[in-house]
Amino acid sequence: MPTRTFVIGDIHGALLALKQLLLSLSLQPSDTLIFLGDYVDGWPDSVETISFLIQLSKKQPCIFLRGNHDLYCEQWLNTGTPDPSWLQNKGHQTLNSYQSFSPDIRRQHLHFFQDLLNFYVDDQHRLFVHGGYVSEQGPVYDNANNLCWDRSLWEQTLAAFKRQEASGPARLRLFSEIYIGHTQTVASGSERPMHLYNLWNVDTGAKSGLSVSALQLEDHSIHQSHHVRWHYPGSAKLKAQPGVVFNLASYLNPR
Repeated sequence: MPTRTFVIGDIHGALLALKQLLLSLSLQPSDTLIFLGDYVDGWPDSVETISFLIQLSKKQPCIFLRGNHDLYCEQWLNTGTPDPSWLQNKGHQTLNSYQSFSPDIRRQHLHFFQDLLNFYVDDQHRLFVHGGYVSEQGPVYDNANNLCWDRSLWEQTLAAFKRQEASGPARLRLFSEIYIGHTQTVASGSERPMHLYNLWNVDTGAKSGLSVSALQLEDHSIHQSHHVRWHYPGSAKLKAQPGVVFNLASYLNPR
């Protein structure tokens, strides 16, 4: 089979939904996964999600970007002091969940967070970034906070599209395509990834209980999990969920 690349939107601790999504992709060992960030905060499996991604990257080519929630968690693991705004934004759930894990696990996770990329540009000049960028010269001239937190790129693009302008903000034309997360598409009335000009938004609302989504770059086909809230009714973990039984080795080496 030809090599494929999938870009995956925000997860927010919804490991069961992520596993179901990956199973649906029928991945081959040569396929590449590009994660747009926000792996933690929201659903019960934030810590388990990071451990899973670490193991996944040992078997599958992966590129991991940094989201704003990941930045918060990295700062806490590094300093031991949580940002008060993180605690008000579901960070307390992640912090509390780490209490039952060993210092070794926390160190492994800190290294994972420290290795995250603020942005990535591939050989086809496609940009992958969690939030966006402010500089008219591109993300290389922005700081990490802007790249994790910016919503202006999406908001200005959406506004131009609504005005039926022929082209979006000039910043878009710095790249052949741009893929972002961070701002839920459901706020614009869509539960699926949205395509405006050459910009794709792949955050389909996992944090709010909707889907974790993947977009295949070769044909822009969309793949989605079931709604996250189905996997975590009452925010309680499911011990057994049809279609979510997951074996990393078997899917990487299908018979």
